[in-house]
Amino acid sequence: MKKIYFYLIFFLTSFDLLAAIEIHGHRGARARRPENTLPAFEYAMKIGADVLELDMNITKDLKIVVSHDSFISPRLCLDEKKNPAKKIPIYSLTLEEVKKFDCGSIKNSKFPDQVPVPGAKIPTLDEVFNLAGPSKIQFNIETKIDPRVPDLSPSPEVFAKLVVDEIEKHHLVSRVVLQSFDYRTLEEAKKLNPKIRISMLIQNSDLPNWLKIAEKLQAEIISPEFVWLNSPIVEEAHAAKLKVIPWTLHSKSEWREAKAWNVDGIITDDPEALKDYLNQ
Repeated sequence: MKKIYFYLIFFLTSFDLLAAIEIHGHRGARARRPENTLPAFEYAMKIGADVLELDMNITKDLKIVVSHDSFISPRLCLDEKKNPAKKIPIYSLTLEEVKKFDCGSIKNSKFPDQVPVPGAKIPTLDEVFNLAGPSKIQFNIETKIDPRVPDLSPSPEVFAKLVVDEIEKHHLVSRVVLQSFDYRTLEEAKKLNPKIRISMLIQNSDLPNWLKIAEKLQAEIISPEFVWLNSPIVEEAHAAKLKVIPWTLHSKSEWREAKAWNVDGIITDDPEALKDYLNQ
């Protein structure tokens, strides 16, 4: 009887571990809706994503807007005359000016299943938080800041304070992970609120020192580019009590490999397809 009980507990525990991979909707669900728009986030929530992954830039009047590019993108947005927008730095525009662009009409040719949403605007972080409301959805939010181009954003200290203030205003410290390639903003956020979880975004150049950097940052998560991830790195991260959430995985073969390595989450453009795969 004890033996049967042991195997039952082992089976249930193993099942929970397999089922616990978090689904992070990259820029909401850009395979299905225009990236980093409210319709994309709403879609991701509707199909059951666990986490909304998004990018943050700062306007001239110090408002946090959700955009991967530090510029208004001609690939994604139309101006008021319905022409492709000019490439204008977001940090040079007020929020009112940013809101004049239509960033939902242009279909991204990379995603055949993407449905345009004409008139969709670049949202503020405040609007995304309000959209989610008291749901259980989590957030993985990235500071888009680059020390090589300091004119495109405020200082790391100002950027981090704006973000932490917004998180605290919405009482979302327990539901937010702050990620960045510019670790200065992560350090500043931890100073402002040590309870905020941070994720260290990693590209190939960071590989030799990733564990030391993560320890210095007091990171809870590493988020590596999938191309250099492997099972030993996942095991090393887990031994250091770090979660592993790679980016950005598009195919079933990548999902299969990541699952076999026991990653903690997967960032994907198509959270709906990933959910269907994990439920098989």
